[in-house]
Amino acid sequence: MRFRASILITVVLVTASALAAGPSKKTASKPAAAARLWHTAPAGVSAPRALNGLPVLVLHSLNTNDRTELTPFTKDGGFSAADLDRAAFVVREPGSGNRYPIDTRLVDLVYRVAVHFEAPEIRVISCYRTPNAKSRSNHGRGRAIDFVVPGAADEEVAKIAREFGFVGVGIYPTSGFLHMDVRERSYFWVDRSGPGKKNRAKGILPEVAHRSDQLALARGEKPALPFFIGTTVDNGLGSAEDTHADDADDEDNDDAVSP
Repeated sequence: MRFRASILITVVLVTASALAAGPSKKTASKPAAAARLWHTAPAGVSAPRALNGLPVLVLHSLNTNDRTELTPFTKDGGFSAADLDRAAFVVREPGSGNRYPIDTRLVDLVYRVAVHFEAPEIRVISCYRTPNAKSRSNHGRGRAIDFVVPGAADEEVAKIAREFGFVGVGIYPTSGFLHMDVRERSYFWVDRSGPGKKNRAKGILPEVAHRSDQLALARGEKPALPFFIGTTVDNGLGSAEDTHADDADDEDNDDAVSP
């Protein structure tokens, strides 16, 4: 009896020690190592400039290694239909190859981020994802992108993105990327779930979100219209209401870069 009790005590002590230690260094280091690599800017490399003198927007998909250069019409963006088609191909869903037109305002905002940080490229973790029947994710609407700005911390990029108005901005510190989307009203969050885990988003800075939208309206910016696919008026109205209630992305944190 004493022997069995001794074994039980030993097992409990070992289990408690393992829980206190947390995940192994090998397991915990994988997302962190990948994130460090994504955020490392190439030395001495800057974004090319177009003939009009403006910086070009370079999109680089880390999943497919495809890249494209988009030439803006103005300092705030504005891209040709051909450029937007190339962008949609680069940020397609890697596994299926499915693609979808990317919201023009989203591309403009990504460009403004790139210009602000003088980024040589924007590294795309995920953009378009084929939606399922119940999905409300902006990724399935061509309105969201998960990305990294090499040479810049996600927190600093988030600060700039929150100023745009009518945007969703989410920081994923465990996975190591930033989410940005366009929507009817701003919402900001932090999600510390890891790759492949259920989202655990926590809303932050509601006052900043409201103020950003008010300032955007004053600048003449317009919120994204409700997005729905339906065959009846009732379906359409229901989808519009869902969009108003949409906060953080409703999908699991399945962003990952293929080996």
